[in-house]
Amino acid sequence: MAVRRERRDEDGDPARAVEPMTPTWHARATPDAPAIIMGTSGEVVTFAQLEERSVRFARALRSRGLRAGDHIAILMENNRAYLEVAWAAQRSGLYYTAINSHLRPGEVQYVLEDCGATALVTSEAMADVVAGLDLSRIPVRLTAAGGLAGFDRYEDLLGAEPADPLPDECEGREMLYSSGTTGRPKGVRKPLPRTRLGDPESAPVQIAKGLVMQGGGAGSVYLSPAPLYHGAPLVFSMSMHRLGAAVVVMERFDALRCLELIERHRVTHAQFVPTMFIRMLRLPAEERDRFDLSSLAIATHGAAPCPVSVKRRMLDWWGPIIHEYYSGTEDVGHTSITPEEWLAHPGSVGRPAQECHIVGEDGRDLPPGEPGTVYFAGGRSFEYHNDPEKTASVTNDRGWRTLGDIGYLDEDGYLYLTDRRAHMIISGGVNIYPQEAENVLVGHPAVADVAVIGVPDEEMGEAVKAVVEPAQGVTTGAGLAEEILAYCRAELATYKCPRTLDFVDELPRDPSGKLYKRLLRERYGAGGIGVAG
Repeated sequence: MAVRRERRDEDGDPARAVEPMTPTWHARATPDAPAIIMGTSGEVVTFAQLEERSVRFARALRSRGLRAGDHIAILMENNRAYLEVAWAAQRSGLYYTAINSHLRPGEVQYVLEDCGATALVTSEAMADVVAGLDLSRIPVRLTAAGGLAGFDRYEDLLGAEPADPLPDECEGREMLYSSGTTGRPKGVRKPLPRTRLGDPESAPVQIAKGLVMQGGGAGSVYLSPAPLYHGAPLVFSMSMHRLGAAVVVMERFDALRCLELIERHRVTHAQFVPTMFIRMLRLPAEERDRFDLSSLAIATHGAAPCPVSVKRRMLDWWGPIIHEYYSGTEDVGHTSITPEEWLAHPGSVGRPAQECHIVGEDGRDLPPGEPGTVYFAGGRSFEYHNDPEKTASVTNDRGWRTLGDIGYLDEDGYLYLTDRRAHMIISGGVNIYPQEAENVLVGHPAVADVAVIGVPDEEMGEAVKAVVEPAQGVTTGAGLAEEILAYCRAELATYKCPRTLDFVDELPRDPSGKLYKRLLRERYGAGGIGVAG
């Protein structure tokens, strides 16, 4: 049997020993190093401050009755307290749910009730949403930025608690909700590690160790340009803290400010979604080229499909530093691909880390090159909170699980995604995956953003429609619509291309780039008269 050596501090006292992958470790080793840097305000939280403030808040939660396994909700914009609050929950063995700050009161109420939170941390900026909530079942209410009637102030709580860590610190876990792009969001609940904070075998530490392979560590600077209520920004930011890296948090994404922050803070690592790439590429060349981005060693992207043309342009601009991954909050499977691999397999999201199967309608494995539902064997355990039927629905009779994506494997074992099953259009009995047309259409210079959906059609069942957000300064009309549709037909078979096109001021995306096609389908559910192509 392997014997694990007990960690001891400088004085040989095991009671105060800490694991390397905790804020405590870095607060002792490099107390004045920045842990959090706010992109716009410039506020800085050092590792010593992150340690002290998260410890004090953990004690405040404990003194108000929260114990390991209980649930806390966070409803805030990106601010300096966000990661402090998350770390307090993480080191207290709590589940913590970061709620989309753009949801309406009814949507927030659903998440609060479904997750069973007994504590809510919010901010003055959320006052209008909070005013519409029934918080009678949430006894612990706190505001971490500004004041709200009926809420305790975060800073007051910190001042009333000691700075000594809880004697029974243990790893907590995020419990995040799906984006709800195709229906009501569902909480993805994973088992709590129930191990000591920083335990090398715990899932949070294992995730952080994966970033070491990408050169992350003390001295690294990580840019987080997306809302922290999403899984990847939150988990990546906290994982980088485990490695001793500084995290630069953008209050909201702005393409020009993003480039400026990379230069100013000598950012080494960053994570983006394709929409952010597109917005940066839309900047005038003279603005893009005036920034020194040479510090950037690795830029990672995921969360949504990246059109091949967009990624090629980014590689031409930033060089071979752009890595891609495919996964989901459920963590049933994972792929990754280096820039060099992608250039040899353009459009691929990489080789699966787990056993991967492409399954047809009859439940059988499909050969290379033929699209079907993507299933993985293995992955970490999870359940959809309060929804055993949905949990069971993503597992087939062989125990493989799926995120609901459609794709295929090539002869070399690289995975290509064609679309979400829920987005598939069936027109005249033919399956059409709108991502193909979207990837083409976004390359037209007059298109800032695009969504392709199916709309009711008496003859074909569904007809393909494009909904386009025009580029800034573009004059729209029937002539431009026909030009864009012809552009698509020049690249794809006609049946895959939109028959009609509508222009809109803005597509319904959340700040992380997730497109709410459900809202578009609802808008056109009774049929939509677009500009005919």
